[in-house]
Amino acid sequence: MCGIIGRVGDGNAIEPLLTGLENLEYRGYDSAGIAVQNGSGINVEKRSGKVQELKESIRDPLQGEVGIGHTRWSTHGPPTDANAHPHTDESEDVAVVHNGIIENYAELRERLAATGYEFTSDTDTEVIPHLVQYYLDAGFDSETAFRQAIDELEGSYAVTVMVSGEHVLYGARQGSPLVVGMEDGEYFLASDVPAFLEYTDNVVYLEDGDVVIVDEDGVEFTDCEGNPITRTPETVEWDPEQAGKGEYDHFMLKEITEQPTSLAQALEGRIDPTNGRIALADFESGTFADVDSVQFVACGTSYHAALYGSLVLNQAGIRSTALLANEYSVSAPPVDDDTLVIAVSQSGETADTLAALRQATAAGADTLTVTNVVGSTAAREADDALFIRAGPEIGVAATKTFSSQAVMLTLLAQRIAADRLGDPPADLEAHLAELEAMPGRIERLLDESTARKIAERYSDSESYFFIGRGLGFPVALEGALKFKEITYEHAEGFASGELKHGPLALVTPETPVFAIFTGQEDEKTLKNAEEAQTRGAPVIAVCPDGHPAVDAADEHLAIPETVPDLAGLLANVQLQLVSYYAADLLGRPIDKPRNLAKSVTVE
Repeated sequence: MCGIIGRVGDGNAIEPLLTGLENLEYRGYDSAGIAVQNGSGINVEKRSGKVQELKESIRDPLQGEVGIGHTRWSTHGPPTDANAHPHTDESEDVAVVHNGIIENYAELRERLAATGYEFTSDTDTEVIPHLVQYYLDAGFDSETAFRQAIDELEGSYAVTVMVSGEHVLYGARQGSPLVVGMEDGEYFLASDVPAFLEYTDNVVYLEDGDVVIVDEDGVEFTDCEGNPITRTPETVEWDPEQAGKGEYDHFMLKEITEQPTSLAQALEGRIDPTNGRIALADFESGTFADVDSVQFVACGTSYHAALYGSLVLNQAGIRSTALLANEYSVSAPPVDDDTLVIAVSQSGETADTLAALRQATAAGADTLTVTNVVGSTAAREADDALFIRAGPEIGVAATKTFSSQAVMLTLLAQRIAADRLGDPPADLEAHLAELEAMPGRIERLLDESTARKIAERYSDSESYFFIGRGLGFPVALEGALKFKEITYEHAEGFASGELKHGPLALVTPETPVFAIFTGQEDEKTLKNAEEAQTRGAPVIAVCPDGHPAVDAADEHLAIPETVPDLAGLLANVQLQLVSYYAADLLGRPIDKPRNLAKSVTVE
């Protein structure tokens, strides 16, 4: 969602602030702004539109060693210049950037307006600078005024505040991510690490209730009452090149082609070559011996990965279900001491998934998170964490993180089954060998893919169907999601057998059907595809060369031979490429699709 960047240090803050905003564009936004102190008060520049438009609007050179910036995703109020952040009080002595939702803003606004404070925007955020100013006017020093204001806020927030005449930033978090970056007298506050990755890889992830005071001498960490607390810095393993596009036109294509590397990183050290067993260093032998059932909670692409993992677990003999995290509060199955709840979230900050995780914890379940971000809220709050090591993913449409999530959940499922049932599956060694071969197989697929030709042939169709059976079903859902996310064309994913239970009524010659063949009941999937074909729909078979579907289908997207548990993940890469090339042909803004954000940090 929204992006925050703040900077304190020597030299002009403008360049790192604007760089930070550009680095945060992937999160999704509709307006942008900065505020700096230049020795004669706070100067604010903000506007609706893109960061580039903000840069072009700054006609007079801005100066200041302290500054804050923001990319806004509209929640309260439309995307206008007035609603863009930073927000200030009337005198522009206090400037604020904020992510999240202030649930009691209407009450606060009414109270402040009654005492004479004037509001100029439709946002919930604007109550914060007025509230800080209220306490400054009452005679409190800046730090105390900030703490008093934060104490009155209800809801979720990451807040950074700057007060005129002070070489300091104040920050706090509650339910929305905020991270500190530190490097040789230069300090940053941001909603995500890529904002300042060019400047430092030394970071501290704040926790809910943390308050920080950042000045040229360093960072002070306290709780909301002002008591000192200790937060240990971590070194981020990402580098700036990973967060750049390099030679690629879009981050999405770069990240699709990074999947061999991201999978190799995910698997490194997690398969013991000496005995063909799973080696998860953070989980001692027998960790999952008492697990009777597993519940996965996730949203969007992560939900499709969770569904994949759930199906693998069920096939291995462990009761499992995948649930949408945003529905968990009203439809959660019972949990007990033998229930393991696995939260799947790329960022580890997805609000709905965190809410489900907390509900499961309160109900007494053991919890585990599968995430990409060390230090994320999910990683800290779950009992255990398994990191997918995919590196930074900037494109809004998830690609390499889905593959890494699904592979790690497949590995985890096999480990849970081995612990619970006492013996590893008979074919485990061969299965792990296939897992280790996945990076090389994806590399070959990328080199030989004909996805661009398929996209060119069908990019003017009216609708697109994706079908699969068993482990092909979550891949069909994910294929359709990717297509609709970045092409803006109608696409739907179905379990193959469901076509004749309603969706077949929508099939026409202008409805290409992508049929995924994994080696699980392929004859039935082929029959379902042929039912669509007889209604005039072109069928694109996603399967290995030599598969019976190749001759029956109108088109073929080839995947290397592998075991059924992994074939769908190879098919997924082909479908990612089709979506990418179709969107490119249609001229869509692939890395920043409309109305979507990378990380959904509010419910």
